Amino acid sequence: MGTGRRRGVFGDLFESLLVAVILALVIRFFIFQPFYIPSGSMEPTLLTGDRIIVSKFSYYFSEPERGDVVVFKYPRDPKRAFVKRVVALGGETVAIADNQLYIDGVPVPEAYVPEGMAYPDFGPVRVPEGKLFVLGDNRANSDDSRVWGFLDEDLLIGKAVAVYWPVGRIGGVE
Repeated sequence: MGTGRRRGVFGDLFESLLVAVILALVIRFFIFQPFYIPSGSMEPTLLTGDRIIVSKFSYYFSEPERGDVVVFKYPRDPKRAFVKRVVALGGETVAIADNQLYIDGVPVPEAYVPEGMAYPDFGPVRVPEGKLFVLGDNRANSDDSRVWGFLDEDLLIGKAVAVYWPVGRIGGVE
């Protein structure tokens, strides 16, 4: 009788571990995924070395919006993940003149861009339907849509929702 009980405990432990692993995989591949920020292209919003949580299900039920910080497969090398901010959607015309972003000719306030930063003029260009125009917040140091073109919405991994490391920077991504 003692042996049967032991198998029951080990069986329960194995079953619990199996369920935990399956749940972790489901969460990792379909709901949330951690990412590391390797460069300063999103400063001051995200700093080099920050670790973020990305909601992979955000765009199952809604479309990306201007201002979203998104993680996506880099169009020139889909094995790499990039993080940038959506600044224009399909059908909109984007331009940059005198360090000011314009969408359809209207200036867009961008509190997340460092004050006094100078970066080159761009456009105007019309964003095709099903595509996004993304920029780094650190416009002077960002490999973004100005360099490689429009982002196909199919390359989106998800929306950056929180910084979880380092401890002093824990909080939402705005």
